[in-house]
Amino acid sequence: MKKFIITVLGQDRPGIIAAVSKVLLELDYNIEEVSQTILQDQFSCFFIVAGPERISSAQLVKALEEGVSFNLFFQVREFEKQAGLGRERACEPFVVTTRGPDRKGLVAGITAVFAAFEVNVAQLRAVFRGGDEPLNNTMIYEVDIPSSVDQKELRRALSERARELNLEISIQHRNIFEAMNRIL
Repeated sequence: MKKFIITVLGQDRPGIIAAVSKVLLELDYNIEEVSQTILQDQFSCFFIVAGPERISSAQLVKALEEGVSFNLFFQVREFEKQAGLGRERACEPFVVTTRGPDRKGLVAGITAVFAAFEVNVAQLRAVFRGGDEPLNNTMIYEVDIPSSVDQKELRRALSERARELNLEISIQHRNIFEAMNRIL
């Protein structure tokens, strides 16, 4: 089996995932992972698929362009799992949430601290509505903190950077975050 990473971008509208997944099914591809979101009015989606060896990335793009009638941009590249990227390290999952007035450099400021401590950002959701109303400007980082990291020092560095950026910050283990935000 050959694996591909497929990127789909374009104007949001109902039916995009149904149309893309139908083409993949017709080509005998299994969707192994998918991540989709809407940014303002733009659809964005990533698929990791596995299927027949005989199909090239160019053929897959052509099939998607012909089979999906939504004027979307498709990019396909062969998936090659690479060893040694740190995923094997023992890590703890955390959720870091920031709120504050919108301004340039917020994402860069917080992620620089993560990078300095070799914390991997697994998922990021940032919603900036503009202006000075802190509740309208939120960033949620799902991160993997290596067991070797001094969590007190990381928390201190994040809190200091948040203060510099005029942000409120919350740092919680993912299990605690999920338990507190569970809707019954």
